[in-house]
Amino acid sequence: MKTVVNKGAERKRRHSRLRKRIFGTAERPRLAVFRSHQHIYAQIINDEEGHTLAAASTVEPEVRQNGSYFGNIEAASKIGERIAKKAQEKGIQQVVFDRGGNKYHGRVAALAEAAREHGLQF
Repeated sequence: MKTVVNKGAERKRRHSRLRKRIFGTAERPRLAVFRSHQHIYAQIINDEEGHTLAAASTVEPEVRQNGSYFGNIEAASKIGERIAKKAQEKGIQQVVFDRGGNKYHGRVAALAEAAREHGLQF
């Protein structure tokens, strides 16, 4: 008998396993990444207070003006650049990277590398 694999449930299981170890503080907040089929989202979160300090995504009007499809590596790199600039405006230099249960590959890796190139340390 064939077992049915629910990819969403598997990702959530991996993410909960990761979140046991990853925790954002005021000095070093968490850079959380969520990837859907068409968009990518990034948030910088202080888990001690439960506040989002900065956010960037491909659904923002400023980003949507510059293209028609946002589920690719190019769009993820732009979001990595935007989140790094927003973090630096708030005085955030170091973060803890939370890949959201996704593999560190493709769009998730592109966002992380772009954020590193533009000044975030993790």
